[in-house]
Amino acid sequence: MVSTGFLITAFATLFVVVDPPGLIPLFIALTPGMTAARRRTIGWHACVIAIGLLTLFGLAGETVLNFIGISMPAFRIAGGILLFLTALDMLFERRTQRREGQANEHPDDPSVFPLATPLIAGPGAMATMILLVGQAGPGWSGVIAVHLVMIVVIASAFALFLVAGPLERLLGRTGTMVITRLLGMLLAALSVQFVIDGIRGTGLIG
Repeated sequence: MVSTGFLITAFATLFVVVDPPGLIPLFIALTPGMTAARRRTIGWHACVIAIGLLTLFGLAGETVLNFIGISMPAFRIAGGILLFLTALDMLFERRTQRREGQANEHPDDPSVFPLATPLIAGPGAMATMILLVGQAGPGWSGVIAVHLVMIVVIASAFALFLVAGPLERLLGRTGTMVITRLLGMLLAALSVQFVIDGIRGTGLIG
């Protein structure tokens, strides 16, 4: 039987790692000018994909990585590099330029990358799932409990995505541009931290 204390700890850990409130401005920055229906679809797809990825890592993450010869530090480094590329797009408005140059095509869909991964189901969240499942004890009850907690955390992120539209209208175009630039800088710093953590995990630096 899984203890209440473990469930609370699991929820708090995953909530801090995924950081649903912190995803709101990122979601706004990645879906500028989109309709509420389009944003809802993108948010839903991102959350479903993230649940699938975290379920995979919770059930067989370490086995999969070991099987294909990838360490978790290497995974963190790769996630950091991908996140840095997204930060560059936000800083230099490359996404906006691509939309203007492809007006007759569908807009970019950030649901898989970078929303589902690495922003929601990032290396930290994947590693956390592996750790929590390992701490849940023998039997399937603990494994199922950890995954249910994960689904609740991601559901809270989706609920916050639904208020992205009103927040964008409140900020206006100028406010959104300022936040996009600021978040681009923060994302760049976060991506570098991912890389540093990954390198530290290899033992190359202390």
